[in-house]
Amino acid sequence: MKKLYGLIVICYCWIGVLQAQTPQKPGWILGASAGWQYQSGNFVKLSGWGLFAPNDDQYIKFNAGANLTWMQNKTTVIPELGITYYLRNSLIFPFLQAEVTPYTITPKAGISILSLVDLGIGYGFDMDTKNNFKALKGLTGSITLNIPFNFY
Repeated sequence: MKKLYGLIVICYCWIGVLQAQTPQKPGWILGASAGWQYQSGNFVKLSGWGLFAPNDDQYIKFNAGANLTWMQNKTTVIPELGITYYLRNSLIFPFLQAEVTPYTITPKAGISILSLVDLGIGYGFDMDTKNNFKALKGLTGSITLNIPFNFY
């Protein structure tokens, strides 16, 4: 039993030494995004975001913004929250994304060039139709430019 405790202590000490030698990961990268999306019509997307790296090969981005459109002879602004999971692969980052508005939930998949330009495709599921507006559902495609304010 003492040998087991001794082995556990040695393992914890070894892990501590390895972590002390590992460079610290940078904190959050903050930025803004501008883009275009088609989902039952054309939208301009503007948002702010925060991105962090839980490990050396993955990134997670949270964003909040607005979708702006001119449909049915009126300007409409729809708030949106999103989360994006990037799997780093040098220049091209595949990603999975989920966006939610008061009216739709839209899962997407796509590719990103260094997480600066995102090209996504997905499907919007109608949760509620906005009054005096058409349902926002169906196949969707988007292109987004991410502008980091601080970069590590």
